[in-house]
Amino acid sequence: MRGCRCQNLPKISIGEVLISALGSLLGLGLVGLLSELYQLPLLLPSFGASAVLLYAACHVPMAQPRNVIGGHLVSALAGVLVYQFFGDGWWALALGVTLAVTAMVLTHTLHPPGGATAFVAVYNGQDFNFILLPVGIGALCLVFIAIIVNNLSKNRKYPDYWY
Repeated sequence: MRGCRCQNLPKISIGEVLISALGSLLGLGLVGLLSELYQLPLLLPSFGASAVLLYAACHVPMAQPRNVIGGHLVSALAGVLVYQFFGDGWWALALGVTLAVTAMVLTHTLHPPGGATAFVAVYNGQDFNFILLPVGIGALCLVFIAIIVNNLSKNRKYPDYWY
């Protein structure tokens, strides 16, 4: 239970911090702008967590396009299915997230914010349209901005892989 830090944390340049901040601002800003322009509910709380992975930890497997887009989509499907069959009770929320985690693991699309996407689908009583809009469109927008912003620095290359 007593941990120790055996190595120092690496230094992060101000440039890297600024690129992470710019990515987050532009990614979530794009989704928000589209939401406002088209009067569509595109912003999801889980997209905030996706932004952290996409713009500040872009090399981890959970931040790669397959995981971000696939993880959100299978989680949305899991949440919608659970709501359609079981409603929005506390146990349905737990079942929705559990089914999402299971589906992400089985499809190799693990993306932790997907759990929140499934939760929102059950909690807000979403129908199948939720999978495409806001989830699919929003995830695509976030990844699109990540491809642009994360390649501005010579120290970053995104994505590390597509599939």
